[in-house]
Amino acid sequence: MSLISNPTLLRCAAAGALATSLAACAGTGGSAGTQSAGAVQFQQIRNATIKLEYAGTTFLVDPMLARKGAFPGFQGTYNSHLRNPLVELPLPLSEVVKADAIVVTHTHDDHWDDAAKQSLRKDMPIFTQNEEDAQSIRKDGFTDVRVLDGDTVFKGTRLRKTAGVHGTDQMMATPLAKRMGAVSGVVFERAGYKSVYVAGDTVWNGDVESAIKQFQPDVIILNTGYARVLGFEGSIIMGKEDLYRACQLAPKATVVGIHMEALNHLMQTRKDLRDHIVEKNMDPTRVLVPQDGQSYRF
Repeated sequence: MSLISNPTLLRCAAAGALATSLAACAGTGGSAGTQSAGAVQFQQIRNATIKLEYAGTTFLVDPMLARKGAFPGFQGTYNSHLRNPLVELPLPLSEVVKADAIVVTHTHDDHWDDAAKQSLRKDMPIFTQNEEDAQSIRKDGFTDVRVLDGDTVFKGTRLRKTAGVHGTDQMMATPLAKRMGAVSGVVFERAGYKSVYVAGDTVWNGDVESAIKQFQPDVIILNTGYARVLGFEGSIIMGKEDLYRACQLAPKATVVGIHMEALNHLMQTRKDLRDHIVEKNMDPTRVLVPQDGQSYRF
């Protein structure tokens, strides 16, 4: 893994830190194929919006592209008086929308908003978790909307849908479950390249554990802002403790925490996660908490 958005770090750490972090990610017992896998570029845009590049193919995941304060805070959540997003995009919108395909893990406003519907090309290939989401996106005029199945391949990269639950068992036993709806994650795979698991808006549960055990991803991206709903204990997505769970379950993987500091109901900050990394003695070269706009090459 290398940090590529900071030229100074890139120059100074190329020979040392890069080799160290690659060894930490791959592990000393990794196969030769894993050790020599081609690089995958990751960029944190904002919130759950990220870019992944596989061999020249760029995927834009969960685009929330609105200007700061464009829509109200989520009703029934903490700090709902604040308007979302809380921060601007770190890059010009014209740069963010440069992609070959879109992946929408689910259609909540913080993953697929009006600005995305207005800014993206109507013929852009868009991958969704189910036909219900696909039909909703088609109604907005998009003409190439595809549902992820067990064997989806786009320009040589395989996309595998994974399951998740958008809240705790207590929440799912109440009417809140309908509001949260179906959610998904996705695993990106390509021969000769690092595999990437984007867990999406889910709490840590058996679905997440099964995906990690089945696919053994080289990179695990978790939504770790610990979003809170009024009247319930716990969160509707992951938090800082889940970084540690992922590290324990996948000791050779790089773990990335995203989906923070951009919405009214996100209760854990990047500092919270970084402090937790230190507290739990996790390896900071393979447990990453990127700033908006920051890029890595794995």
